Amino acid sequence: MLDALDISASALSAQRRRVEVIANNLANAGTTRDALGRVNPYRRQDVVFRVGMPGGNPAKGVHVERTVQDTSPSRLEHNPGHPDADSEGFVRMPNVSPVIEMVNMMEASRAYELNVTAMDATKGLFSAALRILA
Repeated sequence: MLDALDISASALSAQRRRVEVIANNLANAGTTRDALGRVNPYRRQDVVFRVGMPGGNPAKGVHVERTVQDTSPSRLEHNPGHPDADSEGFVRMPNVSPVIEMVNMMEASRAYELNVTAMDATKGLFSAALRILA
């Protein structure tokens, strides 16, 4: 029964990390320069999940193996007044779609809620088993 709690806890941690990455994507949806000030639009990030827990049982739980950059191209936006516009008035914007990120956020939130519910059910079963044994 404790394995069920560990599995749900690993999923909570993985979804929390996913939400952090999504929030970072949304925060940088309009960022057209890198940390050094060069015109280089932000690249959307995504998480890669892996079954198993690091340093634990490889068949139980889930964790974020790594964060990867989305390789889709930057979108061009016509905005001649933007300081990063090219000679034709186009600005290379991040490849972040706020609509897609919000859908991903809702999905991660639902997965988080599902695992909280699973943990509560497991705790309820554990309590019932203790009452029967007591």
